Amino acid sequence: TGSALAATWSPELAYAYGTAMAKEARLRGKDMLLGPAINIQRIPTGGRTYEYLSEDPFLSSRLSVGYTKGVQDNGVAVCLKHYALNNQENNRGTVNVIIGDRALREIYLPPFRAAVEEADAYGVMAAYNKVDGWWCAENDMLLNQILRNEWGFAGMVISDWGGTHSTVNSIKNGLNVEMPDKKYLGQALLDSVKAGIVSEEIIDTRVREILRVRLAIKPVPENEANREMTSQPAQQKVAYDVAIKSIVLLKNDGVLPLKLVDKPVIVVIGANATQKMATGGLGAGVKTLYEVTPLEGLTKKIGDRAEIIYVKGYEPVQYNYFDRFRKRTPEEIEKEARQKELTAEKLADEAVKVASGADLVLFIGGNNRAVETEGEDRKDIFLPSGQDKLITKIAEVNPNIITVLTSGAPNDLNTVNPLSRALIISWFNGSEGGNALADVLLGEISPSGRLPFTIPVKLEDSPAYALGNYPQNKQNADVFANLVTTGDTTEQKPEQTAWALKDDADNAYYSEESLVGYRWFDTKNIPVMYPFGHGLTYAGFEYSKLKSDKKTYGTTDIITITFKLKNTGKMPADEVVQAYVHRIDPSVEWPEKELKAFERVTLAPGDSKTVRLSIPAHSLMYWNKTKQAWDNDPCRMEILVGASATDIRLQKQVRLK
Repeated sequence: TGSALAATWSPELAYAYGTAMAKEARLRGKDMLLGPAINIQRIPTGGRTYEYLSEDPFLSSRLSVGYTKGVQDNGVAVCLKHYALNNQENNRGTVNVIIGDRALREIYLPPFRAAVEEADAYGVMAAYNKVDGWWCAENDMLLNQILRNEWGFAGMVISDWGGTHSTVNSIKNGLNVEMPDKKYLGQALLDSVKAGIVSEEIIDTRVREILRVRLAIKPVPENEANREMTSQPAQQKVAYDVAIKSIVLLKNDGVLPLKLVDKPVIVVIGANATQKMATGGLGAGVKTLYEVTPLEGLTKKIGDRAEIIYVKGYEPVQYNYFDRFRKRTPEEIEKEARQKELTAEKLADEAVKVASGADLVLFIGGNNRAVETEGEDRKDIFLPSGQDKLITKIAEVNPNIITVLTSGAPNDLNTVNPLSRALIISWFNGSEGGNALADVLLGEISPSGRLPFTIPVKLEDSPAYALGNYPQNKQNADVFANLVTTGDTTEQKPEQTAWALKDDADNAYYSEESLVGYRWFDTKNIPVMYPFGHGLTYAGFEYSKLKSDKKTYGTTDIITITFKLKNTGKMPADEVVQAYVHRIDPSVEWPEKELKAFERVTLAPGDSKTVRLSIPAHSLMYWNKTKQAWDNDPCRMEILVGASATDIRLQKQVRLK
């Protein structure tokens, strides 16, 4: 998933990922991929946080470029989504985003801009929501002025499913294709042309944009599609490589890697040890040839070196979209609740009993694809299914706990963190996720993933919640969920869809402006549970001798910094070095720091390397709202080099002129 890919902090792996996706797509007869999904993770509860990449626009941009090039270099078009500001799932089909120009340009648009300007993305999907009062699928500012005129996008724009709202405005303001039907761009469009409301010149322009993509991508002949299994060894290796590099070690007191001496008894507790994550999530479920679960990976890799006992521990959340149509009496609801309570008690008692006699407890919990899903944001970030209560009981009989969270988005860790000797995020990690997790736990490879988002101490600390900007407190009604549950894509009745709310859509005020994610926490001095960019390894790294090639830089210069990095540990490991900038005496407001360069560096034990990072000075510009243009902010500036947003090891002062 997107957050796992972003946790690799590797544009090279993003390219490989795109390559594998394209090869599988063409084997299936598909020549356009509906991805990558590159919206900024604004809220920790976002239903599609696991699909999106990061809270940071620079990290998202670099990965978006790699992903897009990987796909399109291999004969498949991308369709960047969801353009733009689709940062929540609740009421996404009605919400109107109110945002300042600086935040729009500096935070939310950069991944799209980079994928268009640097990777020549062929397709863009317009989002469901409104921006500044206009639906994204008919938004002249987004589609014509910015996407096409400023960035030079020459390809096609398609609507999200059911996200088209008009004929004339859509075709004039930049939409090429209505999905999944022809309510607005079918006969209604022909009638508009005949009536002289829409010119043939506009039609020619929109058709030309579609044809550019058609001519750039070689079609897959029908007799060549679906002849060969899509899951080939080369793609399986990419799945493993991404999984192994994405796993984030948040905490470790030395219990990892596992030391399997005298055949210890390891009890594996948690439904996520056996749950497969490929399906679910509404529109993001996929078919897989196989999926190695955490328990399967551990059992296979450990063999007879330990005795592994598995107990479920808790009942996972299960959600069926058709449940909304099932009517139940209060008595039935109460009976179901009581049954769930009895089941939870039974599973917990069994887990505690088995844990009491084990040498080690491996608790595998987190979310699943019913908890994190398109069309609906989470109400909170607590671990579901009573996991906090369960792990507290387990800790009373066995404090030797290693916790693995298979989640795609942040969880509240206030309970699990102090009770765990080691804590890992293993994501919804694809076909090879179980093998990758086992290899990390056993020390076959040092963990090297880094958080692509901040994990707050509590949800209410995050900016949109702290400022009261989210949630908008309206009953959720989602158009795509209704499309897939009713199976009706042509004759949707108003009361069945989110469109019934469109005349009363809530405004989403982005008053935190540019202070998204770590920018907010750093600038406001709010403590976090784990910071953006954090991740431990089984080695140690020493940073020294930071230098810059000059002291003063103009707008066309490239800031080049070098420093020495040494592996002080006893095994090979990757360090993800990160460079942030902090303005000392700026003329406009800035966040405390911003990520502007990073690199994944592999070093053997005792080895050193001089690392070189480049920061183009033009990437330090801001959007001048008065001029409506990018502008320079001459000032003194510190370059901060370290291992996370809060773990700064070196700093160097330079000047922008």
